[in-house]
Amino acid sequence: MTNTMKKIGVLTSGGDSPGMNACIRAVVRTGIYHGLEVYGIRSGYNGLINNDFIKLDSHHVSNIIQRGGTILKTARSKEFITKSGREKAYQNLKEHGLDGLVVIGGNGTFTGADIFIREFDFPIIGAPGTIDNDLYGTDATIGYDTALNTVMEAVDKIRDTASSHDRLFFVEVMGRDAGFIALRSGIAGGAEDILIPETETHIDELIAILEKGFRRNKKSSIIIVSEGDDAGGAFEVAAKVKEKYNHYDTRVTVLGHIQRGGSPSSFDRILASTLGYEAVNALLEGRRGEMVGQINKEVVFTPFEKSIKHNKDIRHDLLEMARILAT
Repeated sequence: MTNTMKKIGVLTSGGDSPGMNACIRAVVRTGIYHGLEVYGIRSGYNGLINNDFIKLDSHHVSNIIQRGGTILKTARSKEFITKSGREKAYQNLKEHGLDGLVVIGGNGTFTGADIFIREFDFPIIGAPGTIDNDLYGTDATIGYDTALNTVMEAVDKIRDTASSHDRLFFVEVMGRDAGFIALRSGIAGGAEDILIPETETHIDELIAILEKGFRRNKKSSIIIVSEGDDAGGAFEVAAKVKEKYNHYDTRVTVLGHIQRGGSPSSFDRILASTLGYEAVNALLEGRRGEMVGQINKEVVFTPFEKSIKHNKDIRHDLLEMARILAT
């Protein structure tokens, strides 16, 4: 392993996800193991621009692997979108003598990193931290598994109430552009139907599913709706169904930001630790402009441009399976 680096930085950007702290911990301790100084940049790209750097030692990342959120804070930076903002960020990196950077985030984070590398030829490696699981080049993103479990637990509790009151619940989950959370949590929660952005929603078909259940004396039902569903989200879908079909007492629950919080699952802790460790090794090997991911349990590297521009395919066979099992 060729090591020409002396100092590296790490930041978290975009929406927070459970496991980000585990990834930070891995970056810091792997860097220290290889004799590097490691700096944390607070509040994502805003911290690069505002010169908000802190040197991190091993004790700074003690007792954080189990914590949700991110100790470095996170934000979406409007100034980093501008050339002048990125120039400020670059000057601050050089002022601190940093030789490389690990960025933990999603599409927006990697888009910014890709532009920055093209402009300043600065080494950056990305670790996929987003609950949406919508990045090409990894089977799972950091935080996705925890979010799934959070949704599943919520759906289980909602089903108790739905059954007790003979109600139809529409449960809206995160996923503006991707239905991975909705699909998997819907299967795990035994939802009667799952509405996702990748497929067109037909209200008449949904009503037919509900009618079929009602004829079988099904007194309650749960429909999982991804927030990016083309029918307009859970409230819109519920209103359209109720207008044509009023056999059920209908309720809507929007799970919102509880999906981002909480202690990361063991899967996310292991994934985050692995990707943080490999991100530092990649910088030391001279790699740049790539996202480190895991496919079929093997570590892989995908160029930023490919990871953000290639759509990650949803498994439509699982959607069909979910509907068969719900009948």
